Amino acid sequence: MGNVYGGGGHDLYLSNGGTAVFADTLMLAVTALAVTDWDFRFAALIARQDQSLMGSGAVGFALEDVDWGEDPTEWARNKRFVLDVAGLALDRHRWDELGYEPPFALKYLHRFRRIVAAFDPSTATGEPDELPAPHDVIPASCVRDRVLTPLAWCDACMFCGRDRGVRTGPVR
Repeated sequence: MGNVYGGGGHDLYLSNGGTAVFADTLMLAVTALAVTDWDFRFAALIARQDQSLMGSGAVGFALEDVDWGEDPTEWARNKRFVLDVAGLALDRHRWDELGYEPPFALKYLHRFRRIVAAFDPSTATGEPDELPAPHDVIPASCVRDRVLTPLAWCDACMFCGRDRGVRTGPVR
């Protein structure tokens, strides 16, 4: 069982362990770069890749299903943001804080960055559930791990939930 990330006819298939590494490294990077509402929605999409929250083998996304914006200017800006996130992750941003050496992460991130670079956002369908809706996203951070906790209905960051046994899931 695994998860698929793709776009434009290209896929990155990751095992569940590979997905955890991929999501961890992207979350560290997206936390450093998110500024706009769209950025925080993308951060929430990365947070939804947490399999302790969503279930093993139940994550992944297609770039075609992401709402990239309303016009070519927004498409270009948002694509640049995703490329910058992947680039910062490739620079091993905060990897020393992971507590493990992310095996194969550079390979996964290079492949993802190539897929995004080749993708044409004008071909996206913008499926309503793929990129979390603005009302499901908050610009909040976990104080302990210094990463975004952008899902309004989740009570822990992806690192707290997985590494420290904190319950993740809908806030009651």
